[in-house]
Amino acid sequence: MIFSDAFVAIADPNRRYLLEELRRGPKTVNELAAGLPVSRPAVSQHLKVLLDAGLVNAKAEGTRRVYAVSTAGFLRLNIWLDQFWDVEELGAPGN
Repeated sequence: MIFSDAFVAIADPNRRYLLEELRRGPKTVNELAAGLPVSRPAVSQHLKVLLDAGLVNAKAEGTRRVYAVSTAGFLRLNIWLDQFWDVEELGAPGN
């Protein structure tokens, strides 16, 4: 995963909404589209961006695809972000 892709992916408010919904549990495109003022194909495109960034997974269940948050994708992103936190410097002035 390229981290800039993950940041680009979460920069869009519709994709952040999708991630928040998926945090509550796996959902289909139709279930996700019900909460957004965009078309089902637009939701599918947003999910593709999240898939490509490694932030969600998709699993086939019959004729449907069920999407879920990728714990591994967020773990990699979290590990990358954690390098910017230095416990010794958290209280230091000018940081």
